[in-house]
Amino acid sequence: MTAQNGAGVFDEDCPSRLVLNHVASRWGTLIVSALRQGPLRFHALRDRIGGISEKMLSQTLRQLVEDGLVERTVEPTTPPRVSYELTPLGGELAGHVQALLDWITLRADEIVAARSRHRPG
Repeated sequence: MTAQNGAGVFDEDCPSRLVLNHVASRWGTLIVSALRQGPLRFHALRDRIGGISEKMLSQTLRQLVEDGLVERTVEPTTPPRVSYELTPLGGELAGHVQALLDWITLRADEIVAARSRHRPG
């Protein structure tokens, strides 16, 4: 959605700002990328994303489900088996997220070197 003045996500009241906060967060980006390969159960997803707490994983997954980017499926077993996968909309997003992650991986050494040049020695 774009504001009347064309500001879009730059407008603090634009609804896309909320989605940007979910998708562009460290955990949102990594969850979307991890689910590119297919559905994963909660613990497999947690194990795939080093450093994420169960609380943050649960909270971020809930946001991504509410945004229509991730689908939560519960199998009626005992105990219930819950898995997460990208919706078609989330799959479309995942390609863009992966391009960003690929660029960061490619340029990380340069960025870290630049940061070290700017730190007081």
